[in-house]
Amino acid sequence: MTQRRLQLGRDGEQQAAVEYQRRGYRVLERNWRVREGEVDLIVGRSGVLVFCEVKSRSSDRFGSPAEAVDWRKQQQVRSVARLYLAGATGGIPSSIRFDVAAITAGRLTIIENAF
Repeated sequence: MTQRRLQLGRDGEQQAAVEYQRRGYRVLERNWRVREGEVDLIVGRSGVLVFCEVKSRSSDRFGSPAEAVDWRKQQQVRSVARLYLAGATGGIPSSIRFDVAAITAGRLTIIENAF
């Protein structure tokens, strides 16, 4: 992966984290990794825990970023979320949600309950 693409991804994750904070969420984890995979952002607010997959693209020439979160990626994020919850020391949240943060040419859209 090129440095430009890596930076695009980092910038997108930062943009999504800032937006969640603006909405009153606390960023709990960034790029939480285990052998089975990674979750880009884990945020929480008022008993709601959100696992967010962030996809950034410089244009929609090859489709929207949200379309890249296919069935296989959704299964991976769910699997990693189960592992995160299994190790959680703060108890099980009252609600869990899976979001997608789609960024195209710097424009952010957060899709709540994406899968």
